[in-house]
Amino acid sequence: MSAGPNRKTPVRDIAVATGCGAFVALMVGASYAAVPLYDWFCRVTGFNGTTQVATSAPAQTLDRTVTVRFDANVGPGLPWKFTPERNEITARLGEVVTVDYTVTNMVARETHGVAGYNVVPLAWGAYFQKINCFCFTEQTMKPGETRAMTVVFYVDPALASDPDAGSNLSMTLSYTFYPQRTPQRPVAETTTGAEAGRI
Repeated sequence: MSAGPNRKTPVRDIAVATGCGAFVALMVGASYAAVPLYDWFCRVTGFNGTTQVATSAPAQTLDRTVTVRFDANVGPGLPWKFTPERNEITARLGEVVTVDYTVTNMVARETHGVAGYNVVPLAWGAYFQKINCFCFTEQTMKPGETRAMTVVFYVDPALASDPDAGSNLSMTLSYTFYPQRTPQRPVAETTTGAEAGRI
């Protein structure tokens, strides 16, 4: 009579183990999906100061102006000097603006970096429309190289209708460059013929 329950126990154990394995796989998958989903959400809504991407100039330009301040930062471990050409500008809502940042590699070796950005106040990221930007593209700087990096943008005229905008419109566009590892090169490019012969 005791054989029945004993036969059921392994089946139950397998079911529990399968359920636990599926739960772990689901959590691992969710952790990998969280970053791109969060990035997508921020880009669509402007949440956390994430700016929007535009393909062309807006249909209208208002007489109302906005002051845009520019902030440039470099993360630890990246030996670059990074500065905006202007600290701030005043532009009309809907006016397309081009601003250059200057980047200099301060060391005698090739270095690599990628820039992230946001807008403050964070809620106004939805109104900041980038037409062209150097962000999220790996930049490779030669030893001692100086380069201009351009951002083209406008501030959506819809900001004028935001009930929280107030009478004086001002925002800060902040960029931070972070170091990237040196790209891996094929063995054929990094190994001399003599070295290859010894492998």
